[in-house]
Amino acid sequence: MASWLLSECGLRPLPQNFPRPRTGVLSNNHSKIRFLHSNKSLRDPRFYSTKISSGCSRRGSWELKVSTPLKVASLEGEEKRGESINGGVNGVAEEERFDPGAPPPFKLADIRAAIPKHCWVKDPWRSMSYVVRDVAVVFGLAAAAAYLNNWVVWPIYWAAQGTMFWALFVLGHDCGHGSFSNNHKLNSVVGHLLHSSILVPYHGWRISHRTHHQNHGHVENDESWHPLSEKIYRKLDSITKALRFTVPFPMLAYPFYLWGRSPGKTGSHFDPNSDLFLPNERKNIITSTLCWTAMASLLVALAFLMGPVQLLKLYVVPYWGFVMWLDFVTYLHHHGHEDKLPWYRGKEWSYLRGGLTTLDRDYGWINNIHHDIGTHVIHHLFPQIPHYHLIEATEAAKPVLGKYYRKPKKSGPLPFHLLGDLWRSLKQDHFVSDNGDVVYYQKDPELNGTSKLK
Repeated sequence: MASWLLSECGLRPLPQNFPRPRTGVLSNNHSKIRFLHSNKSLRDPRFYSTKISSGCSRRGSWELKVSTPLKVASLEGEEKRGESINGGVNGVAEEERFDPGAPPPFKLADIRAAIPKHCWVKDPWRSMSYVVRDVAVVFGLAAAAAYLNNWVVWPIYWAAQGTMFWALFVLGHDCGHGSFSNNHKLNSVVGHLLHSSILVPYHGWRISHRTHHQNHGHVENDESWHPLSEKIYRKLDSITKALRFTVPFPMLAYPFYLWGRSPGKTGSHFDPNSDLFLPNERKNIITSTLCWTAMASLLVALAFLMGPVQLLKLYVVPYWGFVMWLDFVTYLHHHGHEDKLPWYRGKEWSYLRGGLTTLDRDYGWINNIHHDIGTHVIHHLFPQIPHYHLIEATEAAKPVLGKYYRKPKKSGPLPFHLLGDLWRSLKQDHFVSDNGDVVYYQKDPELNGTSKLK
């Protein structure tokens, strides 16, 4: 720790040329003389200051304040404290313990510097190739299912097509972040075509998702799957609680979120006057709502043309499969880790600390299909990186992130292991305290009894 402090101050420690004393003052564990500061710790938030710049690529920074030591611990005192320093708690050394809610010993710029320069390059031709591939697969699956028209085939088609609808969403998601290309018009056109085809209002979603990234990990200001405060949670009726925390209902929430957002928040992604949007964004919302309405009208026309049952089989069931994928993946990016992850308020929150509470997930064969969206930590910190560079960027950043990066469990061909993480989280992660700037999810035992989640 001392070496780290000196290096941060731009100093190099002097070589230790002094001989080891022959007396028994120093034990064999090589305890070191410590500088003691009265009631201060390196993890005291007052030692840190965070600077956030505007935009999705906000950079967080911290500064360590070093003061003159008030007292030098004696060797005898250090010997007596040897157990607490070297043995730690329950035999774990102090330096080995990890507090996920503590400010990290690195800056956003340190992570950025570790990522190769070519990972930031956006190739519109490569991005468009993924669009062509996915659209071709979508139409191919629909044509094959309609031709075979067999009840053995339909369930396979629904699972495959729902996954492909989800892949289309991820590409539109890249357009919304500007990681699809540097051409704003191209991003907007492709984003509208992809998202409208699966009944997502492109600009409405894009803006609210921007809010999510700019406030990730903040209890009140986050937009996607943010925790409920205990006060809001206690006001929910029993039916709402059961629907929110009982499988499969949370996995069907997305269309309802588009119209009414989450408990405690108001507004609609379709309403240009919603408090989600700024006045100068209203034209964009009107455009996206009109595109959504055009797609809905097309579906109604197709129902008359091919019959409602055929439309149900070809589009409606896969659509709900897409919704389940979206809710499943986005929920597990921020919940369900085996250790509790912090949420922040007030001065404790920063863009960097909030982003470090996101999780990478392994989806097996699905990784390539849904464009590696499970590689999520680096995406949250730097959403402008194209999806095809996320894995390489993550590998480069791991040495800087250290324990703040939580390695995902290895998946089989299909990510069935994540169902357990989802189930466990919905049983335990119900609300956070109304007080405190670093909080963790708490469990409502009464809900577990009424919802039969045991």
